[in-house]
Amino acid sequence: MDFALIHLAMLLAMVISIAYQGKVDGWLSSREMMDAFRHYYFHAFLPLSPLFPLVFFLNGLYTYVRSYSDKAKLRRFVAVVLLSCIVFIGANFLLWPVQNPVGRSVALPFAVLAVACLLAARAGKEWLIGVDRAERTVQKLTPVQAPVLVLGGAGYVGSWLVGRLLESGQRVRVLDSAIYGLGAIQNLLDHPNLEFLHGDCRNIQDVVKAMRGISSVVHLAAIVGDPACELDRKTTIEINYAATRMLVEIAKGHGVERFLFASSCSVYGATDELMDENSQVEPISLYGETKVSSEETLLRTATSTFHPVIMRFGTVFGLSGRPRFDLVVNLLSARAYQDRVITIYNGQQWRPFVHVKDLAEAIILLLRAPVHSVSGEIFNIGDNRLNHTLDEVGNVIKEIFPGTRVEAVENSDRRNYRVNFNKIRDRVAFHSRYSLADGVREIKLAFESNQIVDYKDVKFSNLVFLREWGSPENKSDFDAEIMAVFGGDHIRRVVAAANLEMDLPKAKTAVAN
Repeated sequence: MDFALIHLAMLLAMVISIAYQGKVDGWLSSREMMDAFRHYYFHAFLPLSPLFPLVFFLNGLYTYVRSYSDKAKLRRFVAVVLLSCIVFIGANFLLWPVQNPVGRSVALPFAVLAVACLLAARAGKEWLIGVDRAERTVQKLTPVQAPVLVLGGAGYVGSWLVGRLLESGQRVRVLDSAIYGLGAIQNLLDHPNLEFLHGDCRNIQDVVKAMRGISSVVHLAAIVGDPACELDRKTTIEINYAATRMLVEIAKGHGVERFLFASSCSVYGATDELMDENSQVEPISLYGETKVSSEETLLRTATSTFHPVIMRFGTVFGLSGRPRFDLVVNLLSARAYQDRVITIYNGQQWRPFVHVKDLAEAIILLLRAPVHSVSGEIFNIGDNRLNHTLDEVGNVIKEIFPGTRVEAVENSDRRNYRVNFNKIRDRVAFHSRYSLADGVREIKLAFESNQIVDYKDVKFSNLVFLREWGSPENKSDFDAEIMAVFGGDHIRRVVAAANLEMDLPKAKTAVAN
């Protein structure tokens, strides 16, 4: 249809030009122009017209732009059509520089008519099939659709994501070991579209049960944060890397189509450059290393029927069902409220921030985007406007908590990275709705309303909780042996460093049996 509309726009532009020139120069000139246009149309425009669908395709009008919001789709559509006109006119004058009948009297009406015709056709299509498409969209989200499996759905990010999915009508299955409790999703457990499975992502029986009848997986289960990961390196590798390898194999065996994996922008390490998805990763912590290794595993396993999507989260802030005060913005806000003094370490270092609610929306966009537009892709999750130095974070907190004393300290933490988020903006039209100030005010209100009483409570910190209660143990020796196989060299290095013993041949025999 686009190809036919482009030809219609050119024919109308020629008619307009002939009518205009005919009034100025008379009928004889008009007849000469008609002959010239006829010759040009068949010998020049017709061979060049395939440029338009080619430019449309290369700029995503037939692929990933379909998943954009209406406003973003309109902006992109107009820009691409105008770009195609510029490409066409440039090629036109390059090939026929002399005696070219396509002057301003044709080129300008053609560009306007091309945009108008193509836009009208799409608007008409939306109007004609809008009700039917809306019905199909609702059908996709009704209980007859396979549920989305959220691993770690009772956690900081997962609890908010699960709530948003349920609000949209999506069926959800959660697999979570509940080491931090179920308070974050307690109000959702009776929801008719939620199925909760208490289990461990390292336990093969739990995972097999969770994968049955699933088409999409969001893998959020992990020990999160550099200090928390260092408490028990072996368990960290099991949960953050070995379990991911096992999950992938089981997911493929059950016909899972889309597998979204939560990674981190911390994989970029310490750098002064603006990093994007093609930048070299140089993790400087065990947490970052396990994320990079899991990313590599997932991307290697992509097939025509299994579509991994890597999500590199920015530095998260804000409140969710399970509040966390081991995150820099949340912790500084809490200290400003209760202690009236905050300490900024290495204030000139950059971090890419993202609110937990925005993070959930980005995940949903990636879940619902056309699979060919996200398959095998890495996405930084955040917004360019939220790249801030830690000093800037301190200034925002001071504005919201006047009288707060700020202490500046330098330490050995080398993490420093700014991140480019253009890809997720352009591919699925994601934009952050919440600023740093919004997140800080949110925490202030939570304290003032007694929603949060003591930010130092052990349940609000991964590090403190795991230090006090210990790392989650495997359900059985068999699970440990399975993890030893999937953990491979990672676990061997940790075992050797800790002078631990592990019988890997025995583990492989157990898996084979």
